[in-house]
Amino acid sequence: MSDLSVANDERQAIACHDCGLLLRARPLARGEVARCPRCSGRLYGRGQDDLDRALALHLTGLVLFVVANAFPFMTFKLEGLAETSTLLSGVIEFARQDLWFLAIVVACAAILVPLAKLLATLYLLIPLRIGRVPPYAAAVFRYIEVMHPWAMMEVFLLGVLVAYVKLTDLATLDLGPAIFAFAGLIVILAAGEAAIEPRDIWSRLGPSVSRSKGGRGSDFVDCHACGFVLLGTEGYSGHAACPRCDAHLHRRKPDSLSRTWALVITAALLYIPANVYPVMTVISFGKGAPDTILSGVKELIHADMWPLALLVFFASITVPVLKLLGLSYLLISVQRRSHWRPRDRTRFFRIVEAVGRWSMIDIFMISILIALVRLGNIATIEPGVGATSFACVVIITMIASHSFDPRLIWDRMEKPLRGSAP
Repeated sequence: MSDLSVANDERQAIACHDCGLLLRARPLARGEVARCPRCSGRLYGRGQDDLDRALALHLTGLVLFVVANAFPFMTFKLEGLAETSTLLSGVIEFARQDLWFLAIVVACAAILVPLAKLLATLYLLIPLRIGRVPPYAAAVFRYIEVMHPWAMMEVFLLGVLVAYVKLTDLATLDLGPAIFAFAGLIVILAAGEAAIEPRDIWSRLGPSVSRSKGGRGSDFVDCHACGFVLLGTEGYSGHAACPRCDAHLHRRKPDSLSRTWALVITAALLYIPANVYPVMTVISFGKGAPDTILSGVKELIHADMWPLALLVFFASITVPVLKLLGLSYLLISVQRRSHWRPRDRTRFFRIVEAVGRWSMIDIFMISILIALVRLGNIATIEPGVGATSFACVVIITMIASHSFDPRLIWDRMEKPLRGSAP
C-alpha cells in the first residue's frame, strides 16, 4: 500500500503479522484467502460469515464436552480385574502421586483451557448474533486467541491412541461413550473455529485503523494481538494500550531476542534429564522396567508398530530438537543481521511454532496409562521424573516461540515496499 493510498483510505490499512509489511486490504470472494506478498503469511480470509452456524457448532460442542467428562472413557480388564477411567482420572492420579505440575498441565491442556475457550466464544457469539457487543468483548476475544495453542484436545486424542495400542497386547480394553464424544468434540470445534474469521469479529468490536493524535509521517505501529494499525507514529517509542483490545502497543515484542535465548537455553538444559531419566515405570507381577522416551520408541518397533513408533519418535524426540535448533538458528541469523532468504526463514518459524504442542503426546499417554493400569501387584504404571522435565521442555519451547518476533527477520532488510493485499 503506497503512502498515498493510506492517506486516501486509511480504513483499509492492514499489517502482516509475520513480517510487518503495511498493506491495503481489499474485498475477497467467498472462500478466498489474502496472503502477504512478501512472506506469504495468511492475512485474512472470507468465510461463510455465518454466526448462526458458528454458534450452533459451539453449542453442540458444549453438550459433547459434558458427555466427554461425565461418562467412562476406557475400561482396562486383566486377570478378572477391571479399572475404568474418565477424562479426569489421569489428572487425579498425577495429583495422588504428588505430581502436581503434571496434573495441572494435563488438566489445563485437555479440559480447562478448551472449556474456557468454548465458553468465551459462546460469550461473544450469543450477543453478536442478536446485534449486541458484550462487555469486555475485545479483551475476551484476545484471550481466546491466546488460548488457542494451549487447548490440546487433538494431541490428547493421539496420546490416547498410543496408550491404547500399548495396552492391547497386555489386556482387554473397552472404549466408553466419552471417548467418542471427545473425538466428536474435536471435529465440531474445528468446524466451529473454521466458521469464524478473526478479522470479521475484530471489525465488529472496534475500528481497525486510526491515526495517532498529532501524529505525523508514514510510520505505523500494529497490535500483535488484534491487528489494529496506528498510523502516523514517527518517533513513537512508548507502550500505549491498543484502542481496540487494550493490549500493549509495541513496534516489536520487548526484549524478544534475550527472552527467547533464555527460554531456549533453559529448555535445552531440561531436555537432558527428560531423556536420561525414565518417563514411566511398568510394574507387572512385582517386577518393574523403567522406560525412557527412546526405549518406548524401541518397544513399539519391536512390536512391529512402525507407524506409532515413527509418530512418537517425531513428536517426542525430533520436534523438541527441531524447535531448539530452529529457534537458535533464527536468533543467530537475526543477531548477525543476515539477509539470507528471509521468506524461507519466516516459513520455517511458522513450522517451528506450529509443531511444538504435538510433543505433549507422551505426557497425555502417561496420564491415560497411570489412570487405567492400577491393579496392584498384577499391573501398575508409575510416572517418572523424566516426564516432568519433558513437560517443562514442551511448555518452555512453546513460550519461546511466542516470545520470538518474526518481524525482526525483516527489519534487517531494506525499507519494505508497500502494496495491496493480493
